[in-house]
Amino acid sequence: MAHLLIDRLSAVTVVMVSALVVLGTVGDCRAAEASGRRKVIIDQDAYGPAGSNLQAILMLLQSKDVEVLGITVPSGDGWRDEEVSHTLRLLEIAQRTEIPVVPGAVFPLVNTPERTKRWEALYGSLFYKGAWTESWPDEGAVRRTPYHADPYLVPVSPAGQPKIQPAHETAFSFLSRKVHEFPGQVSIICAGPLTDIAITARMDPQFSSLVKEIVFMGGSFNPQPADNPFAAEYVNATRREFNMRFDPEAASIVLHEPWKKITEVPIDPTTRTFFRAELIRDLAKGKAPFDDYLAKFGQSYPMWDEATVAVWLDPSIVTRAKTLLVDVDTSFTAGNGNTLSWGTNEGPGLGERPVNVVFEVDVPRLEQMTLALLEAPTPPH
Repeated sequence: MAHLLIDRLSAVTVVMVSALVVLGTVGDCRAAEASGRRKVIIDQDAYGPAGSNLQAILMLLQSKDVEVLGITVPSGDGWRDEEVSHTLRLLEIAQRTEIPVVPGAVFPLVNTPERTKRWEALYGSLFYKGAWTESWPDEGAVRRTPYHADPYLVPVSPAGQPKIQPAHETAFSFLSRKVHEFPGQVSIICAGPLTDIAITARMDPQFSSLVKEIVFMGGSFNPQPADNPFAAEYVNATRREFNMRFDPEAASIVLHEPWKKITEVPIDPTTRTFFRAELIRDLAKGKAPFDDYLAKFGQSYPMWDEATVAVWLDPSIVTRAKTLLVDVDTSFTAGNGNTLSWGTNEGPGLGERPVNVVFEVDVPRLEQMTLALLEAPTPPH
């Protein structure tokens, strides 16, 4: 089971991370502080080409006051190595190859394709299973490479194969190393399953206390039915959402960590969003080096990850939020992966922590912000 938890993490890496924990290494960051740029690590199941996952990455790269320290990649929407390849190619096209892409977890902590099939036999079919989706619904709006069970197979992308290589480090050591280097300064934006974050928190007990804040896309409370096929994921299961369902144990671990600040962007505020075909066409008029790529390979999804990034970039885009205690159901029952929530004084007392849950955003402003960032010339970096 150990290889499922840390993807064959080498003994050398364990020693490196342990040393950081013991020594509390802090680099000289005075020059970085003087720049005033907000430091962020993106943890993203970066499936592509284009689409919500990669557009969210680009929004952060295009933000003038943001310094992207790196991109860590777990399996989720696709297998990790295929997602790493999509991310590397994106950075080549965006002319941002200085940013490290760091491979994370290949497998969830406990969940497996076989376990998921057994769950479906007991409780009914899941609409979407990410990398494990064997038969993709005929959406007419998305393109995916054919299903493959081999987690290390990297199909040829229509956007081309990258020439640059991923970092020779694990996501877990990278995440730990960076927050020790810049204590209290690094925000983490997670838009996929939370496996990388949970593993890092277990390997480095100081990790969560050193992070400035964490913002994650995931969970579902009471979303209003959307006028697009993606509503099938939640219309009969209002508390189910893919990121949490893919690795519920990781999500539960993360939600019990002592973060200084944690913000959740669930399905709820995204149901009124959709990256329409006309928005994709507008990108062709942009001045960024990747706009042709987005126009050619753009796909129409709800703006799940763009909304998450926008909430971090400009919290005033939030029109309704509430502080709740939140957890995820890890039982192997019909509710596996479902979002659990209580009022701040109503939880079971098992270490639940307050979470700022975003329920509504200003959708026109979200669209304007997204297009403005994606169409603008690349800022100096």
